[in-house]
Amino acid sequence: MKRYGAAKIQVRHHNGLTLVELLDEEILDESTIAAIAETLFAVVEDNAPVRMVLSFSRVKHLSSMALGTLIRLCKRVEESGGSLKLCNIRAALLEIFVITKLNKLFDICDTEEMAINSFIA
Repeated sequence: MKRYGAAKIQVRHHNGLTLVELLDEEILDESTIAAIAETLFAVVEDNAPVRMVLSFSRVKHLSSMALGTLIRLCKRVEESGGSLKLCNIRAALLEIFVITKLNKLFDICDTEEMAINSFIA
């Protein structure tokens, strides 16, 4: 398990996958989002081509700026030849992904286990 920089993120590796958990309940302010972005992009660089599962199990609120960061992350992962799956997104947050149609951009799984298994299948 590795912690990157100031961002509250936990990174684990399992069977060739990079499992990332966001530890903040609220990802709203610019400094938090910048730290998370820097960290996530470093993880992608360190593990390219990365097969990443990003867990939102603790996240209750996301800003539009955070959503923009996720879009950039998805693009960076794909450009490096990897793939990204999101999981454990609470119903209220998932509704935001649906309203913004980001559920069509991201591969969203209900649980981390389902995300891991989708890489194997």
